[in-house]
Amino acid sequence: MTDFTEQRVRRSISDFVRGARGEPSRLWLAAGALAVVIFAARSCATVEAGQVAVRINNLTGATEVITQPGLIMRLPFGIHGVYIMDVTPQTFHLRGQDNKTVLEVRELEVRAADGSSFAFNDTTLLFRAIPVHADETLRDSGTGHAYYEWMLPYARSILRDEFGRESTISVSNPTSFAQAEGRAKQRLNKLLGEHGIEVTSIVTPRPRFSKEYEDLIESRNQTENQLAVIDSELQRAKTERDRKLAEVERDQNKIVQTKRAELENALATAVTAQVQTHREVDTYKIEKVAAGQAARSASKGKADELKGQLAAEYASRQAEIDAFRNQPVERVMQRLGERLKGVTIEIQPYRNDGSPSRIQLETVGGAK
Repeated sequence: MTDFTEQRVRRSISDFVRGARGEPSRLWLAAGALAVVIFAARSCATVEAGQVAVRINNLTGATEVITQPGLIMRLPFGIHGVYIMDVTPQTFHLRGQDNKTVLEVRELEVRAADGSSFAFNDTTLLFRAIPVHADETLRDSGTGHAYYEWMLPYARSILRDEFGRESTISVSNPTSFAQAEGRAKQRLNKLLGEHGIEVTSIVTPRPRFSKEYEDLIESRNQTENQLAVIDSELQRAKTERDRKLAEVERDQNKIVQTKRAELENALATAVTAQVQTHREVDTYKIEKVAAGQAARSASKGKADELKGQLAAEYASRQAEIDAFRNQPVERVMQRLGERLKGVTIEIQPYRNDGSPSRIQLETVGGAK
């Protein structure tokens, strides 16, 4: 019963007492109003935000889960039973050396797969009652916050089991650590879900080891940091090497392109000169061939002309010879004498022949 309803009941009782001194009609009116108020108060229940109501019909055994905040109705005289349940997120802690409350118990200690042990200073689980399964939570746990009791046995055993699968080295790895948390959350929700409870988040701090092991972890972390620095230096050196290689390649490409341009220019010049030379040679050849053909034609014409002249001269000489051959001996001797004028001829016969058949001429001195 809410404060507002109680105030209304008290006000009705006060009015009834005052009305008893008045007229009987007012007394009965007040009594009726009081009965209505009491009936209404016993027939209503209020569901706040973050709460759900489970309404049970005690006659049929039917249950109804009401998740919407507001005023709900219930039949009086034990026909309906209404149970309000808190479904807001709750926090369950495993920390310290002793169990303090149902939501704060001693810290989680785990034995790793390699035989070593480690602990967590404060392991936190966020959980809540599932609103739509509030009837199951009520049935298995009871009213109020009785469902908190399920967290301790399940959380400790499952977390110890899942983290115990890891070694001390792997549990220090955030990736393996997150995988163990995921496995634990999945198993918890599978078991607690049967009771209408779910774990929404598991928050675990860095595991705590013995001092010797903590020192080893610190040494390993320092070594890993040094390796990270070395790797960073290697990456920087690789980047610098790539940059210098890129610069050298760029400069070499520039030189190659310059040389290529120069060679292509020289090649173009040589090709142009070759073409020009071929053109000049062809022109010279054409000119020389034309000149040679012209000279040949002229020489041939000249030769033909000389040939004609020689043929004419030969014919003329032949005619003279023929004419000379047909002349009498006296004429021949006269002509011969004209030619041999001033020439001394020594005739030495080979035999005493009055009519020699051959005469040998010899030139003496400068006579012709």
